[in-house]
Amino acid sequence: QVQLVESGGGLVQPGGSLRLSCAASGSIFSMNRMGWYRQAPGTGRELVATITSAGNTNYADSVQGRFTISRDNAKKTGYLQMNSLNPEDTAVYYCNADVATWYTGGLRTDNYWGQGTQVTVSS
Repeated sequence: QVQLVESGGGLVQPGGSLRLSCAASGSIFSMNRMGWYRQAPGTGRELVATITSAGNTNYADSVQGRFTISRDNAKKTGYLQMNSLNPEDTAVYYCNADVATWYTGGLRTDNYWGQGTQVTVSS
């Protein structure tokens, strides 16, 4: 069974920084696309950033230039460095990944979500 566990959320003042981590565990053959999403109260879940296994990245316009997504394939961990935070960044942040695992018939790829970590930007 694959699990994604986020950490690093918390309360930060406007202009501050946080680094989120997403650690994967389980019988993992490989991790393919990874992404970070967020959901503020009363809104839908929105894409923040994605990164492929080759390191190609994509960002939402609202975080471009402030957030950086990265990954350590050996550690099966993804990261989201968030700088110049503002109150509009307040949300629950979720990690998402396409993970390949072995099963009796061979390899299969499934999509997984973490449980989320709260980020609050407030003075």
